[in-house]
Amino acid sequence: MADPVAVPPALPVVIVGGLHADARRAAVARLLADVPGSVVLHHDLATATAGTVVRTIRDASGILDAGEAPLVNDCACCALREDLVPELERLRDAGGTRLAVVELWDSVEPKAMAEVVTAGGLTVTGVITAVDPALVLPYLGNGDDLADGGLAAAATDQRTVADTFARQLEYAPVLAVADSPEADDEDRELLAQLHPTARQVPIGQADSGAPVDDGLTVPTPRLRPLSPLARAALAGFDVEAAAAAQHPACALLPAEADAHGVSTLVWSRRRPFHPERLYAALEDLTCAAARSRGRFWLADKPDTLFHWDAAGGALCVESAGPWLASLPDAAWEMVPPVRRAAAALDWDAEHGDRCQHLVFTSPGLDRDGLERLLESCLLTDAEYAAGPDAWQRLPHAFDTLLEV
Repeated sequence: MADPVAVPPALPVVIVGGLHADARRAAVARLLADVPGSVVLHHDLATATAGTVVRTIRDASGILDAGEAPLVNDCACCALREDLVPELERLRDAGGTRLAVVELWDSVEPKAMAEVVTAGGLTVTGVITAVDPALVLPYLGNGDDLADGGLAAAATDQRTVADTFARQLEYAPVLAVADSPEADDEDRELLAQLHPTARQVPIGQADSGAPVDDGLTVPTPRLRPLSPLARAALAGFDVEAAAAAQHPACALLPAEADAHGVSTLVWSRRRPFHPERLYAALEDLTCAAARSRGRFWLADKPDTLFHWDAAGGALCVESAGPWLASLPDAAWEMVPPVRRAAAALDWDAEHGDRCQHLVFTSPGLDRDGLERLLESCLLTDAEYAAGPDAWQRLPHAFDTLLEV
């Protein structure tokens, strides 16, 4: 009879990211101080121009180990992907580490790394984006390419500061919020409206409550209270649910709000957009708010769910697959349950799940003007009455944008 194979103990992994580097480092330092036996794994992509990515492992006392990972296909982020899981496995197998904190380099997005770690068989217990409230609007309004600021993760990286920051912010269920003297009520309200479901944890908030067993696998000499940030890091994380929450068909988008000079407009309609009029209004719609996102449908492309994603004065429009109403019944079994549930909640007897659902968030939002502009882009009564066959003959204004 073969000897049983020893199964290494689970290693809790928390991912901490964000373009606000000072806030991110403060959050990581707080976790190191709060969880004895924790270590930080960091890949510095700024060294990619020299052909390598520098990896460091440190604890609260300083650097424990350093090494290099060669570029993969001239891509620093690819090198990070290839090196991350083996290094976490090494920490797990060596024992003694109670919590592995993966501190992402500036522009690396947590979604991709959480999926890499989970696919590698490791346990992600938390994803945290660190934020300085005073910097939210400046970063959200920064349409510069990452490459212009030395923040690109690959030679082909075409992301902007604004859209990268928006995804970092909106993916994480926990925001580690820096105590920023420069932040005012408008800054904090903007952060709250952009991601209303996030748990905001002040980075500087200390341990609280009676000593508790934190449930970590490696024993310590004594029990100690966990800070709110450490508790959030260990609360658990569902990669599939997080991905579904970002999909435009079932995303948990912000609700209507208006406070401290910041507004969120939720605009929903059943009538399709006239492709030519909407295309002509794209620039004005994109610049109307600091952040806008959602889903929409075009009269000339009734089967396609389009994703609207705008920040920093730039708009990304892309196909997000078919509307469920356009699929045969047999194909529904291949659709994730969360998508089917979202469609059922929003079902219309005539159009199924087809709808316009766009959300605009910004200080000083001109709600009335924005609604008038959006309404003007819909089919008129006469155009709508002409029916789907006539809609197909409308100008295909989005073909160039979508590279059809």
